[in-house]
Amino acid sequence: MEAPQTLDPGLYELLLTTGLTKAVQSTEEQGFLTPTEDVDDADVAHVLTQHVARTVERALKTAPREERIALANRLLSALPSSAPDPEVSPGPRLLTSVTPPETPLLPRPSTPLSDVALFTNSRMDPQLGSELRLEMASADRIDLLCAFVQWSGIRVLESALREAAERGVPIRVLTTTYIGGTDRKALDYFVRSLNAEVRVNYDAQSTHLHAKAWMFHRSSGYTTAYVGSSNMSRAALVDGLEWNVRLSHLATPSLVDKFESTFETYWDDAAFAPYDPDKDAEYLDALLAKSSGRASATDLSISHLDVRPYPHQTEMLDDLAAEREVHDRHRNLLVAATGTGKTVVAALDYKRLRASDADQPAILFVAHRKEILEQSLRTYRDVLKDGAFGELFVDGRKPIRRRHVFASIQSLQQAGELERWAPDHFDIIVIDEFHHAEAATYRKVLDYFTPKELLGLTATPERADGVDVAQAFFEGRVASELRLWDALSADLLVPFHYFGIADGVDLSGLRFTRGAYNTDQLNSLYTGNDARASKVLQALRDKVTDPSRMRALGFCVSVEHAHYMAEVFRRAGLPSLALSGASGSDERQEGLAKLRRGEIVCLFAVDLFNEGLDIPMIDTVLMLRPTQSATIFLQQLGRGLRRADNKAVLTVLDFVGLQHTNFRFDLKYRALTGLSRNRLERSIREGFPFLPPGTQIVFDRVAQDIVLSNVKKQLKLVKSL
Repeated sequence: MEAPQTLDPGLYELLLTTGLTKAVQSTEEQGFLTPTEDVDDADVAHVLTQHVARTVERALKTAPREERIALANRLLSALPSSAPDPEVSPGPRLLTSVTPPETPLLPRPSTPLSDVALFTNSRMDPQLGSELRLEMASADRIDLLCAFVQWSGIRVLESALREAAERGVPIRVLTTTYIGGTDRKALDYFVRSLNAEVRVNYDAQSTHLHAKAWMFHRSSGYTTAYVGSSNMSRAALVDGLEWNVRLSHLATPSLVDKFESTFETYWDDAAFAPYDPDKDAEYLDALLAKSSGRASATDLSISHLDVRPYPHQTEMLDDLAAEREVHDRHRNLLVAATGTGKTVVAALDYKRLRASDADQPAILFVAHRKEILEQSLRTYRDVLKDGAFGELFVDGRKPIRRRHVFASIQSLQQAGELERWAPDHFDIIVIDEFHHAEAATYRKVLDYFTPKELLGLTATPERADGVDVAQAFFEGRVASELRLWDALSADLLVPFHYFGIADGVDLSGLRFTRGAYNTDQLNSLYTGNDARASKVLQALRDKVTDPSRMRALGFCVSVEHAHYMAEVFRRAGLPSLALSGASGSDERQEGLAKLRRGEIVCLFAVDLFNEGLDIPMIDTVLMLRPTQSATIFLQQLGRGLRRADNKAVLTVLDFVGLQHTNFRFDLKYRALTGLSRNRLERSIREGFPFLPPGTQIVFDRVAQDIVLSNVKKQLKLVKSL
């Protein structure tokens, strides 16, 4: 078939042929752009195979039946002599099976093993359950990846599953406790009756697995797989409005290979724990009840559930143990993204150390805010199952027993307080938010005490002033590290939708020194700027499902700006408050309590809530001041990344103005994504196509132009050096 004289506008992936080249030239003559690109070396064979296959198929379809085999053999004869047995025998005929003697012929799925298909449970399609039963009859191994496994689904497939198990076919199952959708009876049946291996993701708040997929391995090479919407329930397998795609290793080898490798990755992931009905049934029942809403967290044994470390926390604990026991290093830094449980790890680490010391080692836990200390003390008490453990040294409260002290850095700086303890009084010192350690107040504490173990905790070891505390205090070592992007990829945090929104404000003429704008000038531009405030409100209406039900934090440039924004929101019918670092502890606690209760929908903050405080209900973050500091940016983002009930995603609205020539967007976006400058520039241009599951980064057109221009400028500067 000759190529058309001209081509319709749109996207193509056509291999240039003589005829197509003429059509391209004709199309260009009409003023259309027709860009082409070289085929990558790795893709040449695949691209040529597709082209030859389409061309040969058209030729064979139009050839008389009696000439088709001869035509095929003439084409095959042109292949190198090393090609395996290319000539087609008369017929043509297909080999359909190899069966041991005195064994019935195997039943076959209604869809040929070499074909792909879409099943919709319509009257014209085979039922998915029926097709799965036929697939099992010839499988040499069966793998099931399914968010919910229910007994009603077992009933539909029971005979085929039992026959496969009796033939010795290995069966593996990956599932979850998500929303309590799995039936324990179904998992017990897999293990006890089918001798299957079952692994369960017990993390009730996480969305580790929503996939529904089967793979039927065949040693003949004709492996097939199903990927779609059907969980293992009767409705999904028989008459539900479900869509499922059937893959074939012959037709879609790369997809089947990716399925297999991804399944193996999940299978080896410590987040999926082996299920043994004799040991784990009670635990599974409790989590299924909690996940389904049939039971509250208070109904569950704290010692059985709450203190059980997650796999990533176990890895951190093992890393710390290795540093001490293998490498004899007793000053260690733990870097972990906000919301991944640094304080829990520190408490579990103390529990381990205490188990090997009958005298209960003395500990000093240091932080810079009362709320962080109270929260941390509760965590240690929960982990140790000791409601009387520890004393606070903050806000006028002083310890009496003085062996397990949770102290503010401010209290330790009071005249004569450090000297009340001998330098070696504390066996263990834990410094929270260790990126502050370069400050003179922290230096004084670190220089005075000589603990057996020092543990620093931080999400951001790189300070805004360029100092890296790992280099300054730990010889460049990090004992264990879990950065934000890795935590998101591992589904340890709630995914976020980040929107960069142009606010129309020109900051290019402001003073910009040491990586920051002049605060007074920013305040003058933002406070009372009703046009910008209107854009903030409009963005909320556009991006947030129901602003009247959100739980938001807004980060402002000044106290005056925070109060202005709170008043703007109140006038718009969105109850809000403003708080700052100067607000008293009781005022801050009352503001957070009102946010939790839904009496207000937003807290506007200045020099507050950037770090350390656990506020899981935050589902919206408003970035109302410019910052190029990766530390501050990640801290503010982190306020909303903790998981909470009924919280599917964090919405982040970052308002972008025209920046000073020395402002650098690349610093915070590289810290966020882990991308190089070159890859960051491309990702911004292409809309960030490769992100952790559920996460989105979206700029409006004007904001994208501002950010992209800025990043390109930095790229040129680096290349010119």
